[in-house]
Amino acid sequence: MATTLTSKGQVTIPKQIRDALNLAPGCSVDFSVNREGDVVIHKVAARLSRQPDRFESARGKADVKWRTDDLMALLRSESEG
Repeated sequence: MATTLTSKGQVTIPKQIRDALNLAPGCSVDFSVNREGDVVIHKVAARLSRQPDRFESARGKADVKWRTDDLMALLRSESEG
């Protein structure tokens, strides 16, 4: 099964190959060339122990529902005093 290389060096992975490797949009793949010169594509396994985002622990933690006017009044009163 042939495909065409674009001017950006991209190709579409044929559906039979995507299905065989269980590839979906967003999946990572790895390419290598074996001794015979064949290109081999591998699905990259999802990392089970990904490094946490440095902001992850802070996300969704605010439990105070500030109104803009109240927050601005608080900020202004501190900067004036």
